[in-house]
Amino acid sequence: MEVESARLFAAAIAILPLTGVGLALGSIFNGWLASLARNPSAAPKMQLVGVLGFALTEAIGLFALVVSFLILFGK
Repeated sequence: MEVESARLFAAAIAILPLTGVGLALGSIFNGWLASLARNPSAAPKMQLVGVLGFALTEAIGLFALVVSFLILFGK
């Protein structure tokens, strides 16, 4: 196996966590919107929790993307 093909394969494997991130974001916002629909007066308290969950989940996706770019373009 050539070095370049191994690099491309490793970068593709490093991107796999983005699937889980997409599913997690859908689950987070599904639960968040359902809870706000049931109790709209709790919106200010729930906003912090929703934004924090989104930010932490998105950070995992960004880390996976950075690792993939390092594999592809790193020396």
